[in-house]
Amino acid sequence: MAKKEHISETPATQFLRKHRVDFSEHPYPYEEHGGTAVSARELGVPEHTVVKTLVMQDEAAKPLIVLMHGDCKVSTKNLARAIACKSVEPCKPEVAQRHSGYQIGGTSPFGTRKALPVYVEEGILALDKIYINGGRRGYLVGIAPQVLVALLAARPVMCALEE
Repeated sequence: MAKKEHISETPATQFLRKHRVDFSEHPYPYEEHGGTAVSARELGVPEHTVVKTLVMQDEAAKPLIVLMHGDCKVSTKNLARAIACKSVEPCKPEVAQRHSGYQIGGTSPFGTRKALPVYVEEGILALDKIYINGGRRGYLVGIAPQVLVALLAARPVMCALEE
């Protein structure tokens, strides 16, 4: 008989547990193309504290992860300037999935298939707690933002555009 899968077992939560990170689990009803507005509404938290994990690539098609406030967009021009690249653009969904190992809408920066450079919008690090994808659609984990720097060596950048 198959063992019932625990809701939170994803490569991301395995990574967090392995590194002894305190995190809270927040499953919610996933809506296709709902984005952070839906997860923030479902969890009853400000959208600014929900962090998007975006898989992008530079001009040489080298993948990277950008962590952004849910209520902001990434200025690819400012990001490219901040990381000394000519240009940065979002990866196509199938390419992003190949790099991260996660389905679009369920991408977590933790436990990715390949180790990717991670950049985090500076303002995220000033928050007390953030809600970030736990590796599955409709599932966020609440963590201290400093975990991003400590475990992922996330480099702060300033590339947010208000939506």
